[in-house]
Amino acid sequence: MRSFRFNGSRILKTGIAIFLTAVICEWFGWPPVFAVITAIVTIEPTVSDSIKKGLVRFPASAIGSAFAVLFITLFGNSPITYTLAAVATILVCYRLNLHAGLLVATLTSVAMVEVIHDHVLISFFIRLGTTTIGLLVSTAVNMLVFPPNYSTDILKSIHSISARAGSLLEHTFRTILFDGDANLQEDKKIVKQLTTEIQKTEKLVHYQRDEASLYPWVRNREAELRVAERQLLFLDNFEYHLNALLRVPLQDIKWTAGEREIIMHAVTALADDLRHAVHYDHEKHQDELKRITDLFWENSKRVPANDALHPTLFPPEFTILYELMTIYDLVDKFFDPNSVKAVEKA
Repeated sequence: MRSFRFNGSRILKTGIAIFLTAVICEWFGWPPVFAVITAIVTIEPTVSDSIKKGLVRFPASAIGSAFAVLFITLFGNSPITYTLAAVATILVCYRLNLHAGLLVATLTSVAMVEVIHDHVLISFFIRLGTTTIGLLVSTAVNMLVFPPNYSTDILKSIHSISARAGSLLEHTFRTILFDGDANLQEDKKIVKQLTTEIQKTEKLVHYQRDEASLYPWVRNREAELRVAERQLLFLDNFEYHLNALLRVPLQDIKWTAGEREIIMHAVTALADDLRHAVHYDHEKHQDELKRITDLFWENSKRVPANDALHPTLFPPEFTILYELMTIYDLVDKFFDPNSVKAVEKA
């Protein structure tokens, strides 16, 4: 639903920008095709991107138009004109670091070759006018129609990733503790999916921060954005330690049935915390962490002396408990009361 809403709003805004741009150009008696091309590529995920890239696309389009006029004057409407206009536009835009305008400038340059037959200087200024209309209209539509606001999507995404991470953690430990011969390949695929979701959410936070200079309600939510960034960092670290667990060799684990139950009970409580943030109990969390820590130190006494010099030789029990303790510590920071309050106001 989030993806549909995000893409759907941009499609609708693009359609509105195209329509308004074409109407204005028709009113001036100018061919709308170049303005429409500019309007299409100027609808960005954020208004600030539309403005920044628009300031690059205008001079880039002017360069493309100028080369089209130059080579039409020299060679007329011929294959060499298309080639030289496109290549020269790309080279100059690249040299001037106008990368965001390369596409629209090159399209404008080659399209002009087909439509210019006389009055090349007038055609040049008309192209600048149509480009300006496309830039201004698309930026205004992006700002006023469904103005970008990703706060709700960011919050929902963080909660969704957290819940999925909790379920994955529980499944992974259940496999490690009670079905050591099982294949964890599916778990590894899910970890990669979580990583992708985290990266997408980080991009939404970046978009939201870009809008801070334009919209007062975004500036007022700076604290929430910082909390979201901190929680995404937690989820990124969580994914790292979960990956480490999935790489531990599971053969010859020597825990007793009672020890396995203690670990599984702690993991289940941890997974519930991740799935249901509102029920997080700091004291209960610390009690479970203490049991795991005590078990960790008991297990550490079984590590042969020479293994202490070679961490790669640590028994799997030692590594698994260490990763679980680390995740417990991360979760406690994730559900810091001050952070939770800030996020719940979003």
